[in-house]
Amino acid sequence: MTVKSKILIVEDEEPISNFMEMTLKANNYSVICAKKGKEALSMIPSHCPDLIILDLGLPDIDGITILKELRTWSSTPVIVVSARSDEADKVEALDIGADDYIVKPFGTSELLARIRTAIRHNTSNHSGASEHLFSVKNLKIDFQKRLVIIDGSEVHLTQIEYKIVSLLAKSAGRVLTYDAIITELWGPYAVKDNQILRVNMANIRRKLEKNPAAPEYIFTEVGIGYRMAEE
Repeated sequence: MTVKSKILIVEDEEPISNFMEMTLKANNYSVICAKKGKEALSMIPSHCPDLIILDLGLPDIDGITILKELRTWSSTPVIVVSARSDEADKVEALDIGADDYIVKPFGTSELLARIRTAIRHNTSNHSGASEHLFSVKNLKIDFQKRLVIIDGSEVHLTQIEYKIVSLLAKSAGRVLTYDAIITELWGPYAVKDNQILRVNMANIRRKLEKNPAAPEYIFTEVGIGYRMAEE
């Protein structure tokens, strides 16, 4: 089963938020919404969206402030959708780290095209332009299609499980510490509680390994972290 890309919409104008949510869901995206900046900042580490659509004129925190904060610890793609059309506003947002900038009002086709481009570029940046596939023994991962295949059959993973497997696969052969994985997935302010990671790893191994007690693909470095097999 293909894992849907999850998009966080940060928009306080309900008609616009509802329009984007309906459009994205109709195009097979998973969608979560926030109306305020503080709400969005708390949701990003817990929901791990694949892309953020960010309005600048929020009621509590300006979108530029949110973008600055986000870029101190995350490379999640951000598309600014704003009524601010001045070139200076666009340049500031893009310089800070926005991946794209769309001025309201906008069309459905334009929004979807910008989203596809931002997600595709993010995938390429993380896996390399010619490294969209990972394969070891009978495990195959297609980073572009977000597919995990074992022994020729697709494996259904949750969003978090897929992110863990994908992160380890992109660093195959290297040990990733518990803290590094938690920071990458849940942000630098997440409580460094290894238990949630262990629970997710136990579920992953049940889905990928023939014998979870004697894994072939993801190995535990006791007291340190996890390592994905590379051959």
